[in-house]
Amino acid sequence: MTDPNPQLTHQNPQSLIDELDEILDQERSALVRGELQQIEGLLARKEAIIANLNTIDTLERTALAQVQTKVSRNQELLNSAMEGIRSVATRMAELRRVKKGLDVYDRAGRKARYGTTMGQRLEKRS
Repeated sequence: MTDPNPQLTHQNPQSLIDELDEILDQERSALVRGELQQIEGLLARKEAIIANLNTIDTLERTALAQVQTKVSRNQELLNSAMEGIRSVATRMAELRRVKKGLDVYDRAGRKARYGTTMGQRLEKRS
């Protein structure tokens, strides 16, 4: 098995933790600004550092406490971003469904669709 990032294996634990800390700050910044395209590259770097940290037997919990807090914080931000994306996707699906027409049921329980005319726009009245 090859090392995902060979240049990281020769760093001392504290420099790996410092680099992870910096990446977590960049990840938070990208999440807050909504720059989700940057997350993928940061994730790859973060995973490589974590994989290298996992190979070190002498890590102390206190050294990782600050980055663990940042990991948790970023995960909450990422979850919120995903929830927002799902919400927008749901809303867009609803709008597409409305554009296609309105489904109603008559007294006999038969479904009828009332279509909309494409190009028709809603008018806002004051």
